[in-house]
Amino acid sequence: MSLAAKPLSGRRALVTGGAGGIGSAAVRALAARGAHVTVADNDLAGADALAAAVGGSSWAVDLLDPAALADARLSDALAGVDILVNNAGVQHISPIQDFDPQDFRRIMSLMLEVPFLLIRAALPGMYTRGFGRIINISSVHGLRASPFKSAYVTAKHGLEGLSKVTALEGGEHGVTSNCINPGYVRTPLVEKQIADQARVHGIPEAEVLARIMLTESAIKRLVEPEEVAALVAWLAGAESAMVTGASYAMDGGWSAR
Repeated sequence: MSLAAKPLSGRRALVTGGAGGIGSAAVRALAARGAHVTVADNDLAGADALAAAVGGSSWAVDLLDPAALADARLSDALAGVDILVNNAGVQHISPIQDFDPQDFRRIMSLMLEVPFLLIRAALPGMYTRGFGRIINISSVHGLRASPFKSAYVTAKHGLEGLSKVTALEGGEHGVTSNCINPGYVRTPLVEKQIADQARVHGIPEAEVLARIMLTESAIKRLVEPEEVAALVAWLAGAESAMVTGASYAMDGGWSAR
């Protein structure tokens, strides 16, 4: 890509959960467009390797460690960040009556409280510079519900609200905030769900994709991480300056029902 085709040159980005899956694809897409990207992940080796490959930086961080999210540490980590991609996430599948409250709290903390804390730390600098892009990797489960995913669905619905409030507060400062809402993406997080889905639904693992994961989609395939990353890259640029408070479904038609 030529210098003229690198619209994010001079911008600094941070991607949580950046060492794999959607996060890794987003890191590569942003770096290809000229941004200096910080790969934030609890996988130190993976974050370092990807950062080296794209000429970025790594931040080895356990986002569930309160000490790592102290104000002073976040101020340092988010200093100069123009583009924040809240991507880190986990999943736990269980009926509500069997859902461990500790798992519920862990998912809510990582997928809702942590984005709030990172946005909170990033906004002052973005306001000062008059430019910012908050990109929240939500899910079709931020728009719709499925059984056995009470914590995940709750966290993603909350993230949708946080994103919209951020959009309303940030608009006058040149800061946009949007959600991307994929269906099932070809990532390790989804692959790990197959056995759990088979267990709670009482079906063979080989039938999970067709009978559970893709049953509501008009397009019968998984979303590729690079497809999500392409939308991340567009939302990070100047062309999307009037797009804020939006939720972009990338679900093969699931939410059209």
